[in-house]
Amino acid sequence: MAHVGTAGEAVDRTEKARGPEQGIDPITLAILAGRMEQIADEMDATLFRSAFNPIIAEAHDASHGIYHAETGETMVQGKNGLPIFVGVMAFAVKAVIDKAAESGGPKDGDVWIFNDAHIGGTHLSDMRLVRPYFREGKLFCWLASVGHWHDVGGAVPGNYNPAATEVFQEAVVLPPVKLMAEGELRTDILDIILRNTRLPQSAEGDVNGQLGALDLGIKRLDALLDEYGGDTVNEALAALAVRAETLLRREVEALPDGRWEAIDYLDNDGITDVPLPIKVALEVKGDRLSLDFTGCAPQVAGPINIALPTSIACVYVAIKHIFPSLPANAGVMKPIDIKVPAHSLLSAEFPAPTGGYTETILRMIDVIFSAASQAAPDRVVANAYGTINALSIAGKKSNGQRWVMFSFYGGGHGGTPEGNGLNHGSAPISMATIPPVEILEAAYPVAFRQWALREGSAGAGKHRGGLGAVYEIEVLEENGAEAFFFGERGKFPPKGVAGGGDAAVNRFDYEQDDGWHQPPMTSKMRGIVLKQGQKVRLQSPGGGGYGPASERPAAEVARDVALGYLSADQADAAYGNAWRGNAE
Repeated sequence: MAHVGTAGEAVDRTEKARGPEQGIDPITLAILAGRMEQIADEMDATLFRSAFNPIIAEAHDASHGIYHAETGETMVQGKNGLPIFVGVMAFAVKAVIDKAAESGGPKDGDVWIFNDAHIGGTHLSDMRLVRPYFREGKLFCWLASVGHWHDVGGAVPGNYNPAATEVFQEAVVLPPVKLMAEGELRTDILDIILRNTRLPQSAEGDVNGQLGALDLGIKRLDALLDEYGGDTVNEALAALAVRAETLLRREVEALPDGRWEAIDYLDNDGITDVPLPIKVALEVKGDRLSLDFTGCAPQVAGPINIALPTSIACVYVAIKHIFPSLPANAGVMKPIDIKVPAHSLLSAEFPAPTGGYTETILRMIDVIFSAASQAAPDRVVANAYGTINALSIAGKKSNGQRWVMFSFYGGGHGGTPEGNGLNHGSAPISMATIPPVEILEAAYPVAFRQWALREGSAGAGKHRGGLGAVYEIEVLEENGAEAFFFGERGKFPPKGVAGGGDAAVNRFDYEQDDGWHQPPMTSKMRGIVLKQGQKVRLQSPGGGGYGPASERPAAEVARDVALGYLSADQADAAYGNAWRGNAE
């Protein structure tokens, strides 16, 4: 993800833009902004160190934040969690606020847990814990923790079911319920959750890790308010939101007025093999920005729908990429108007499946970048690889123990105004990292026979895209395994911007007795039976190119060929043969 800037940097930039404000002084504000951000960072670190499943512990697929006592709006987020989680969690906290109001309001020590994607979530694998923070008997704010659990029941181990047509086929649906009541654990609720997962030990470890992170947040807030007082901290939080809004207004005002459109497609919904459009019209008028998603596909049967809170949070993430210096709080969204058609792919209603939400929000970010590149090409990058390639391989060991290896995989990032795209990076929706091969091989009966850059996968351009990767995974367990694959970009490649070229498309193959096969749906398939010694192979896309390929220096093309990033024939096709004079 792009650099978001420190709290101190944001305060300094705003002071220069606006001059000193009345009220809290800028030095105290910068200190408090940093201290509160550190609380969220420490909560992240606590969960990363204590979680049982590698999706959280190694890949860091989790996040924490501090939220407004009455509205649930984001006030503070950490630097290491998933930004999409922080944006969506504002809706999750509001759902808990409303739920608590039904029974007289929250009490100190209460903790709610839920995963319902339609009222404040992303997909059912992401478990949310929300806790009120009280100061001198009065509700001061809310703390929230979200992490991707390894398995939450449903038809497919790991919960990425590409054939789901309703949420009940994806995982157990948990509405907001109290996991703790005034500090006492409700073991009945925990028993229900653990009974509905294939990996109860992992789930129990994760929930305890999240509770520990919330405990730490309470302690750190106590220390902060003991030192500065609740009134001063509240004043700082309000000032930071105003500053975020002011900064974005200034950034937008510097853009030309106008309206720009972009469209891209998802391969299919996993049920019907029909491309699905994602369209946006980006408009700038003075210091306001609007994004209109009219023209997107309607709600579909398959699991690539997303709920409205997820769509709004996705816009938040895209805006933070385009304007990376903005403070991370709800003030950023004040100057933005978002229009999402009802009953569309981007505003799906319960019980529409949402398991593959990552694929849809990645395409939303792609079209926002493509539209913004027409208004301000110096602010955006070309499309990244555009799919997390969720791959689950699961089975039983000879002793009867179940195992589920769920992971996501990397690809190339788009070329930028300043240079080439990153090779083999993580998805730009998050700070999550690709789990290390050593961890995966140590934990599961598999062997990675390839883990390498994918030749020729980058989009050509003045600044080329980054390369995708090749992963080949062999099943070692004598009982075999079953694989489930949920990806995208199998038909529509990541796009270049500012005249840059498109990258290679995604490709997934699996081995059977009669050779290698590809999924009938190109990028989605469930129930792939693998024998011991059989393999799956994933070749992820690269990133799109930035700027015309004709402007790329011949020496840089020659260097890419020498490094094996593309073949000589591929270089000739993309850039002409002038580079050959620079070949060693």
